[in-house]
Amino acid sequence: MEVGIIILAAGESKRMGIPKQLLDVNGKSLLLNVIDSALDTSCYPVTVVVGAHKKAIVPVLKDLPINIVDNPRWESGMAGSIKMGMVGSYLLSKTIEAVIITTSDMPEVSSSVLKTLIEKARATNANIITSKYNDAIGVPALIKRPFFEELLNLEGDQGARQIFKKYKNELVSIDFNGGAIDLDTKEDYYNYVNSQN
Repeated sequence: MEVGIIILAAGESKRMGIPKQLLDVNGKSLLLNVIDSALDTSCYPVTVVVGAHKKAIVPVLKDLPINIVDNPRWESGMAGSIKMGMVGSYLLSKTIEAVIITTSDMPEVSSSVLKTLIEKARATNANIITSKYNDAIGVPALIKRPFFEELLNLEGDQGARQIFKKYKNELVSIDFNGGAIDLDTKEDYYNYVNSQN
């Protein structure tokens, strides 16, 4: 199964006050950690959607075998970044059978988590495979081609959760407790870094 990956990194990091995509965790930025995890899978292409802090982020990504897509309307929310990732990486015109969507502020995302999503997709007939944590479902999530149109019709800042809610009876999930950790504030960041030491 041919799978592409879209990494959402266009946000303003308003609550953090600085570009959280570039925060250092264990000697590597949050964004590079997710990119490296993606590149350690068989997925292609790997697409990073930038926006608010593209001037700071893009130079860090040079020489990496990835697509970089700019979302000039990043303020409109996560849905716009998903659309830009789908269109800008030409996923629609390729033989891609599914796409994994993830964000750049989840430090526990690893290649094994991404590979588990793909394995679950291969083993089931489900078109949507989400991650499950804290009794909720979310990203990283794999969505197969029959639902690409739904991705392109998303609106607002809820991202793919709108699809998960609409088709909750048709999806399956993998357990990913680390998905509960996302770094939105400086307090989140310092607490996480301290927990690693």
